[in-house]
Amino acid sequence: MTQHLDSATMPQFFEARFGSSSLKIAASVVTFIFLIPYTASLYNGLSRLFGMAFNVDYTICVVVMAVLTGIYVIAGGYMATAINDFVQGIVMLFGITAVILAVLNSQGGLLAALDGLARVSDETVSTTPGIFASFLGPDPLNLLGVVILTSLGTWGLPQMVQKFYAIKSEKSISTGTVISTFFALVVAGGCYFLGGFGRLFSDKIDIAANGFDSVIPTMLSGLPDILIAIVVILVLSASMSTLSSLVLTSSSTLTLDLLKGYVVKEMDEKKQVFIMRCLIVVFVAISVIIAIIQYKSNVTFIAQLMGVSWGALAGAFLAPFLYGLYWKGATKISCWCSFVFSTVVMLANMFVRSSFPALLQSPINAGAFCMLAGLVIVPVVSLFTPKPNRKVVEEAFACYDEKVMVSRSKMLGDNEE
Repeated sequence: MTQHLDSATMPQFFEARFGSSSLKIAASVVTFIFLIPYTASLYNGLSRLFGMAFNVDYTICVVVMAVLTGIYVIAGGYMATAINDFVQGIVMLFGITAVILAVLNSQGGLLAALDGLARVSDETVSTTPGIFASFLGPDPLNLLGVVILTSLGTWGLPQMVQKFYAIKSEKSISTGTVISTFFALVVAGGCYFLGGFGRLFSDKIDIAANGFDSVIPTMLSGLPDILIAIVVILVLSASMSTLSSLVLTSSSTLTLDLLKGYVVKEMDEKKQVFIMRCLIVVFVAISVIIAIIQYKSNVTFIAQLMGVSWGALAGAFLAPFLYGLYWKGATKISCWCSFVFSTVVMLANMFVRSSFPALLQSPINAGAFCMLAGLVIVPVVSLFTPKPNRKVVEEAFACYDEKVMVSRSKMLGDNEE
């Protein structure tokens, strides 16, 4: 459908699918604003690791990382980002495996590490003996919030969805499905697994002074130099892969969806590229400032910054995008309701967090709640609001009825069994 509607960004999809230029403008503003805290969280995590490995000042790390990302995104564009993502993905696969083995080995192996977790006692979290060695840990409800945010959320994130617009063929989808599933199992599964052993290092960390973001660097600080080098490359790869996607998405969205045709009436391709590059610099600079302020003031920790960003973006876009692809009954007003609900809830969570129910005071849980709420809001509002323009809907869905030639191995004829 995105090919059929000729939409290069998610805001362009909303405009074409629902026949509303105002939806495109709103989506581009939400995208630009809420990708900034996510980018800041990436600078934060990467710089903490560099500080641990090389004893370099946090601010210097942030600035150097920003400059490096900016250079290769501005110079290489989409293809450079795609090629880098491929190489960095391979590094991540091997890196996370090496890190897990090294951390477990530092604790005497898997069984010894599990035994150590079973002996951990923290009555402020749970009074159940051995709860930290259990499969779901001491707080399954909050863990579920993390899983929903990081798994379901990717369906509605512009920087994730936009990559699929470049798929060339059905074969690429089949190949990508296998590769991405294996990658998620190793990298995401490995991260969840590794994070569970963080409490074995609690005696080496002053959480009150340094926050939860210091847990992973502390886990890694005792590793041999060669493994620390692998970890640095691993996290550098993961962070730069994501940073480049975020920077490209934000700048292209703002250029193509907000400035083109509204602020700058005449914009040829050369001018688009120039403006995009300027916005990359602006976006990176704002993210760096937020990352430094966040670190200096210890405002919040990395996962909370990500929760705010993902909650607002995926909460706003997931349901309209999903229903827009598969249901003709989704209306423009229901999209607006999803946009407004999630952005308002996540902004309120940032500024008046204490007024929220205890479970939703966590930006992670609030973000997960927004995503699930959107899946209910869009169909319910659509049922009670004026029907969408029939011509616009039929034009969008016409792509699914297009006749294509397939081999017998894929589909039998109507008269055959």
